[in-house]
Amino acid sequence: MDELKPIIAGNIIRLRLSAGMTQAELGEKLNYSDKTISKWERAESMPDAAVLKKLSELFGVSVDSLLREACWTPDPQAADELNGSYSRKAVTLVAITGIWTLAALLFVIFWLLGHFIWLFFAYAVPLSLVALLVLNSIWNHGKENRLIVGGLVLSVFVVIYLSLLKYHPWQLFLLLIPAELLVYFSFRIRNRR
Repeated sequence: MDELKPIIAGNIIRLRLSAGMTQAELGEKLNYSDKTISKWERAESMPDAAVLKKLSELFGVSVDSLLREACWTPDPQAADELNGSYSRKAVTLVAITGIWTLAALLFVIFWLLGHFIWLFFAYAVPLSLVALLVLNSIWNHGKENRLIVGGLVLSVFVVIYLSLLKYHPWQLFLLLIPAELLVYFSFRIRNRR
């Protein structure tokens, strides 16, 4: 049975790419997640008979041809590249670069008006982390969100401190340790059945 996994994987990749579909688009048509499609294409698992039937109807091939040896073997890394794994990084970089460009724009505008407000760059740090948190939650299902939220809490404290610098609000940092512990423990909560 395990020898069928790479054969089916290769055929799914070949048919999906020749149809110009991403894993997400194929998953949507089959009512499966792109993660499941990715597992099939990496030969970690394989679709059941009902899904093989749907695939054959979708691509206009027989179920038998999905189970026959493909004329090429799948390269999971190449499939991931074609599936847009790099575009996620590009979207993340564009979002964060956009935030820093806005901070630079505001800095220059206010500088030209005679106000040297460098704090715009400090405000860009938590905003960048919020963008990263949202995109990471969407694409990676929250993996490593604990680190991002921890950094976000720290950056918010630093921004507040820098904004109130003339008052020397060092007491704010007394709240930082409990706040970081709160983040840590909140990510340790699990739904146990």
